[in-house]
Amino acid sequence: MTKKYGATSVVDGVSLEVPEGGIYGFLGPNGAGKSTTMKMLLGLIRPTAGRIEYMGQEFAQCRSTVLPSIGSLIEGPSYYPHLSGRENLRLAADAIGAPRSQVEQGLRAVELERHGEKKASRYSLGMKQRLGIALALLGDPFLLMLDEPTNGLDPAGVVEMRQLIVSLARERGITVVVSSHILSEIEQMADTVGIICAGTLRFQGPLNGLRGQGVSVIRCADPQLVSEMLKERGIVNHVEGAEVRFPVVDDRVIAGLVRDLVNSGRDVYRVECRQRSLEEAFLTITEQGGVGVTA
Repeated sequence: MTKKYGATSVVDGVSLEVPEGGIYGFLGPNGAGKSTTMKMLLGLIRPTAGRIEYMGQEFAQCRSTVLPSIGSLIEGPSYYPHLSGRENLRLAADAIGAPRSQVEQGLRAVELERHGEKKASRYSLGMKQRLGIALALLGDPFLLMLDEPTNGLDPAGVVEMRQLIVSLARERGITVVVSSHILSEIEQMADTVGIICAGTLRFQGPLNGLRGQGVSVIRCADPQLVSEMLKERGIVNHVEGAEVRFPVVDDRVIAGLVRDLVNSGRDVYRVECRQRSLEEAFLTITEQGGVGVTA
């Protein structure tokens, strides 16, 4: 999908593949194009170019049947502040033709049943976010789109919201697309992640794919000897101080190398597979324009 305003591309050729039944983390800095992309997926704005498919069907052809089965919370919840949480849900349920039984189910799902009679204007920020999700759950959606659902919450509220989102996916089988600019939040929720920066998708795939394969590191008393042994085995390496770094190899190769070093009387201090942190990978992709990867 592409979205332009005048000559400016806000979203440029973004192609998302969201697997069914899991949590897709849509990650990127503020202003990267996350909200615009989600609005296009919901039909709130039209893409300048590109197309959207749900379950193999063109969105333009199945819009009227698909949209009632998609729940969303975009840029904060919408509600009537002078009504209670329960009244807000009843009004929304009547509007979309959902059974009234889903009102109580929604309150229980987001743990607001004890506060159902309280006016929404008196809800805390976290409770308002929960009410927004309860509203999104009306109609028993197969897909839930949540745009920055933890914005403004305190640490306890963030944990509660994260647990709620995970339970919706794991226990109810709802596919969830959740956007955030905070890596640690997505890391603890998502099965698959897409990273968007300046309107372009820089990475898409399993979260652990961000780390890459990593590098093998041997720290020892005689790094030059290790380097020569690796070269004899056809393994490219380089020495940094007391460490020798080389690509990840079979465990049997490592075992043989360590055995030969010990037999030659050299001390081996440490052997490890070192991966870059997810934070390092994310910063590389977003700040330095990392190469896009689709998995």
